[in-house]
Amino acid sequence: MDQKLRLATALLCGLLWIHSGSAQVLNAPEAAPNQTPPAGSTPWSAACASGSFNDYWVNFTWSPPLVNADNEFILELSDASGNFGSPVELARDGSKNTNFDFYFQFTLPSNTRGEGYRLRVRSTSPAQTSPASAAYPMYYLDVNSGITIRPQGQADFGDGTAEVCDGNSITLEVYNLPNANTYQYNWYRSGTLLADKGPSISVTQGGMYNAEIDYGACSGSGNTLSNLIDVTTGVSLGIAINPPAKTALCAGETLVLEANISGQGLTYTWFKDGSPVTTPTVDDSDFVVDASTAGFEGDYQVEIFGPGACVEQSAPVAITNAGNFTVNRDNPASVVVLPGRTAVLSVSTAASGVTYQWFRNGTPVSGATNSTLTVSDSETGTYFARVSLTGGACASTSVDSEPVSVVAPASLEMDIAYNGSYSDCSNTSVVLEVTGIRAIDGTGNATDVTSDLMAGMSFQWFLDGNPVGGATASSISLADIAENGDYHVEASISTYNANSNTLGVRLRVDETLAINSTDTTVCGPAEPVTLSTGTDLSGLTYDWYRDGVNLNRATASIDVSTPGVYQLVIQRNGCPVPSNEVTLSSLDEDLITLDQGNDIRIPEGTSRTVNASGGETYRWYDSNNTQLSTASSFSFTEEGQYLLIATIGGCEVARAITVSYLDTFRVPNVISVNGDGINDQWIIPNTYSGKADVLVTIYNDKGEEVFNEANYQNNWPASASSFPAQNMVFYYKIRSGGKVLKQGTITVIR
Repeated sequence: MDQKLRLATALLCGLLWIHSGSAQVLNAPEAAPNQTPPAGSTPWSAACASGSFNDYWVNFTWSPPLVNADNEFILELSDASGNFGSPVELARDGSKNTNFDFYFQFTLPSNTRGEGYRLRVRSTSPAQTSPASAAYPMYYLDVNSGITIRPQGQADFGDGTAEVCDGNSITLEVYNLPNANTYQYNWYRSGTLLADKGPSISVTQGGMYNAEIDYGACSGSGNTLSNLIDVTTGVSLGIAINPPAKTALCAGETLVLEANISGQGLTYTWFKDGSPVTTPTVDDSDFVVDASTAGFEGDYQVEIFGPGACVEQSAPVAITNAGNFTVNRDNPASVVVLPGRTAVLSVSTAASGVTYQWFRNGTPVSGATNSTLTVSDSETGTYFARVSLTGGACASTSVDSEPVSVVAPASLEMDIAYNGSYSDCSNTSVVLEVTGIRAIDGTGNATDVTSDLMAGMSFQWFLDGNPVGGATASSISLADIAENGDYHVEASISTYNANSNTLGVRLRVDETLAINSTDTTVCGPAEPVTLSTGTDLSGLTYDWYRDGVNLNRATASIDVSTPGVYQLVIQRNGCPVPSNEVTLSSLDEDLITLDQGNDIRIPEGTSRTVNASGGETYRWYDSNNTQLSTASSFSFTEEGQYLLIATIGGCEVARAITVSYLDTFRVPNVISVNGDGINDQWIIPNTYSGKADVLVTIYNDKGEEVFNEANYQNNWPASASSFPAQNMVFYYKIRSGGKVLKQGTITVIR
């Protein structure tokens, strides 16, 4: 946009603002020529930044009113799809708060890549956001030199050639490029753009292949075009591994794998689990699998290439370890055996034709040749089972189970807990129960034996140190405040005794305490509200509360005149019992409304009906205190002072009403300001004077405003006003709600 035109536009916007009073308008930023000296002349259409160039400008315009002095304009960038959900700040400027047309300079973040970026400008004070700009291609070319590609699996691109067998495929890939997976690519076959965009491509056809990083509109600036790979097609020879005599080997055995094609001068490479285990060797058509080598088992393949044959890999042959089997320990790592009792140790395996031998502390246990072993409390120690294969070449193979520690406890520990949620003086019932039993060995180690011992133990519950009759189960149920106190349980089994922790129980009385009030509205000290309860409070400790604060008034009923939330709390057996809450509200006198207001004006000889609402009863009185009506409305025919008394609940609300006759005289157009006290001020009918919603404005003969006042008190001109000329003419307008009620002239005679 031409500079003069922009300034003219900004000035026009400023003038429009003066008349309209509208808020600031922020316009969408536009790409601008580079302003770094020497300034350019052409705006950019795509931002193609790199380490050697990253300098861009946008033009931004806005319209008044002015922003606040602490404002900053912030240039923001969307994501690649134009979304501003997480905008990136590019620049900010707090020095252009009186400049309606200026430039932002910015650099692209290094992770910018896409065709749909948009820009916007945000002001901070007041907070406003411009529309989004047009979409721009934006790329940071962090790679701007040729990339390299190769056939997958090769060390590099070799001689620039590759071969694909008929009906098969090879993979070409980008390599030696950090974070290659974060880019998109353009792949070409003999100059034709392909659909693939990833860092690798599957090739089934011959041709000249190369690739470049896809920088969209900036691809030509990237210079990332790769080397060429010349892919030709060849004939498959059908390489395979001859079926071996067996595929399961025992330790120490060997097996020769043979390729089905040999003696043709081909180069062979043998693979295990996808990784080469030999170097490419001519006529190396055999490979020996040695089962004495750890980790020999796996999938074996052979790959060939050579004259007249394309690179080809066989299907895998799986070789397994015949002596490789597992033994499972079926017990926990530690087994506790109580005196006079036994435990069974057990192992299992999926292997067949096996023998077992148990060991204790590293020494074979005589006769312990089964998969299970029964131990007593006197046979503590560390046990494991050795499982051996009995048949075939792998008969010498054996596997030891994981060890299991057999211990006898030095003592028992026991825990009790509340069943479910519990808090003092909140529950009316609760169940206490044993939740855990632990065996403690001589070193202090604990083993959970709850499930093993719970059913066989004897229990006795205690309240405040005294046994509870009949409470001999692993739990106790309590539902009476007489049962409040401290509980623990003692248990025994064989020669062992255990004492639990102690839990306190403070149940509350299961009763409902109710309070009521004589009213729900507080009128004031002269008319208090009484709060009381039907519960006999004799001999009880209790307190009245307002808004949670103790009133320290220990009487069965109380009189209150303060609004708030009231509650009674009594104490039973050390637990508070709260009543319901009673909310008392203060009287809202604004609930009583008069549809005609308090100042009524009627033409003499007519009447006007005033309707009251919001009350329960009504009483209308004249100035002599004579009751006129008890209806909710009253028709006034005479001027004077009246009083309405309305009731809400037990409260009374008074409303004073003034009734006066409408004026019959007109707005004067002549006044004489000579100080004689007669017609010295401009007196208008009370239809217009003394009205808060009526505006009186007076202008001189030049159209200048000399007086502007609502609720006019018939006080113009003021006594201090001077009029330099005879018979000066003024103009007036009387308005209400933007509507002119009366207008005309006033001649002032001096």
